[in-house]
Amino acid sequence: MLSILYFASLRERVGLASEMIALPATATVGGLIEVLRARGGVWIDALAANKPWRVAVNQDMAALDTPLNAGDEVAIFPPVTGG
Repeated sequence: MLSILYFASLRERVGLASEMIALPATATVGGLIEVLRARGGVWIDALAANKPWRVAVNQDMAALDTPLNAGDEVAIFPPVTGG
């Protein structure tokens, strides 16, 4: 299982703060994003390739080809600016 956390406007769009899901067969960040997009509706738009969002795995920034393992914590969030 993976622990998925959604933050900020992405959390508002998908209506979830977190969830647990089974490890996808294609166990990479990109594979997980495709599993989430396959839900349809708001998921397709919220996680569209042209939308600005980032992913961290176990609190380290991750790329689409980052491998996932059972027990990982995956955070998906929009880019954040500070000042």
